[in-house]
Amino acid sequence: MTPETIQERGFKRHLGQQAEQNIRQDGTQPAPNRGTPLTLDWVDDIRANTSAIERRAQTLVTRRTVKKEWQAAWLLRAVACTDLTTLAGDDTAERVRRLCAKARQPLKPSLVEHLKIQELGLTVGAVCVYHAFAETAVRALEGTKIPVAAVSTGFPAGLSPLAERVAEIHRSVEAGAREIDVVITRAHVLGGEWQALYDEVATFKDACGSAHMKVILATGDLMTLRNVGRASMVAMMAGADFIKTSTGKETVNATLPVGLVMTRAIRSYTQQTGMAVGFKAAGGVRTAKQAMEWLFLMKDELGRPWLEPSLFRFGASGMLTDIERQLEHYVTGRYSANYRQPLA
Repeated sequence: MTPETIQERGFKRHLGQQAEQNIRQDGTQPAPNRGTPLTLDWVDDIRANTSAIERRAQTLVTRRTVKKEWQAAWLLRAVACTDLTTLAGDDTAERVRRLCAKARQPLKPSLVEHLKIQELGLTVGAVCVYHAFAETAVRALEGTKIPVAAVSTGFPAGLSPLAERVAEIHRSVEAGAREIDVVITRAHVLGGEWQALYDEVATFKDACGSAHMKVILATGDLMTLRNVGRASMVAMMAGADFIKTSTGKETVNATLPVGLVMTRAIRSYTQQTGMAVGFKAAGGVRTAKQAMEWLFLMKDELGRPWLEPSLFRFGASGMLTDIERQLEHYVTGRYSANYRQPLA
């Protein structure tokens, strides 16, 4: 199976003829997000019919099926969109270096050879670590184009004083992080304090400088889908480059109904401003099947540009093991045990 067969014929067929267009009617590429003034009318207009949203999300897992080389193509795209992550309390420099080695070569050489995709130079989208390990990760990824994403601003609670959270961003950027994952103060959303949320995110954006900012909404803490939509809109107006579902530490993390609300907020924002905001699903995404579901959601709701690492990411580590198992099954017809895959 040649690289062209997997990457072009398989992937493009399932994207369809509209794959080269995005959600803008004129088909042009939206600009990066520069933010807008806070427009409360946009926030107030957001509604969320929970039962309808849940029914729509359910169709993603029932009406689609992708097999053989087409499935392999989608799974390779999932690898390219993965932020390979370690955010554990017992993280060490050695664990981060191992993660970076996996990021450089996410699939076993034998599997790459069987798939005949050597020319793709496949890597993950980024490596995501605590800001304390940003410098370690930057050194381990030297010579590659893989960015380091550092979680900052008092992750995961985000309740430390604002000055400390901003200083943490500065330290991560100085350490070489090219992406910063920030967490919002959930109380601003729960209390409807949209100006306070806007000012907080705008302050973080200013501290990030040229680094891309992913705003973690911690959707499992926001109580309602309407709050998720409103928080998404305010974060985008404040200059978010990405909006992200979860820290991975909440009781409920990334779910398809939440993803549907957030992607439709992105669609609305892009239609009104002409500017694109990325989306990151993080927390609880562990299997190849889930990866496919999220990719289908992005394609259906936002279009082809949101199937690129520049506008879509997974926050995961264990998911990559299951993707390798599925690709190995495609090549050999047999499933291997998890422990036979190189550990992330």
